Amino acid sequence: MSKQRVVVGVSGASGAALALRVVERLAEIPSVETHLIVSDSGRRTLLHEVGPHALHQLLTIADRSYQVRDIGAATASGSFGTSGMIVVPCSMRTLAAIAAGLADNLIVRAADVHLKERRRLVLMTRETPLHLGHLRNMTAVTEMGAVVMPPVPAFYHRPQSVEEIVDHLAARAIDLVGLLGGPLATEWDPQSHRQHAATR
Repeated sequence: MSKQRVVVGVSGASGAALALRVVERLAEIPSVETHLIVSDSGRRTLLHEVGPHALHQLLTIADRSYQVRDIGAATASGSFGTSGMIVVPCSMRTLAAIAAGLADNLIVRAADVHLKERRRLVLMTRETPLHLGHLRNMTAVTEMGAVVMPPVPAFYHRPQSVEEIVDHLAARAIDLVGLLGGPLATEWDPQSHRQHAATR
């Protein structure tokens, strides 16, 4: 591969702004080629949570996009080499389908491919509180090799806005794929924290 291909699946859970920021941050890495799949519910959530132009923004920024029902697309095959996949946000329905191997749409099929090919799969699961079925599905996909990353804000870098929280979470998810080019997220700096605490 001349570029690092990353598949981004957008399902219908709340947290659509995270999807847009992940794709934006990936576009900032010259060596990355983004392959986007948005579910029908994902389109609806983008409209509701981000606005009428969000889907167009996503489709414009991504290098390639696919219809969620096109299970014959390139991303459905293990022969299509990628560096990893991020499902953001990952609904409990999508999580359950991945856990059960029910590849009934392209997001789930692409995720299944990443698991069988032993590639990095990051699932930004969105739901709270969690019942036992959710937890068991998270355990199942973890045992298969996926990384479950609920979008829990990090407060150690003292975010000043929702946008900063979204940006940091997007960067953390991308870092988990392990792309060449170094980390994106703000790292924990204990020295800086001690200096800040001393001035309070």
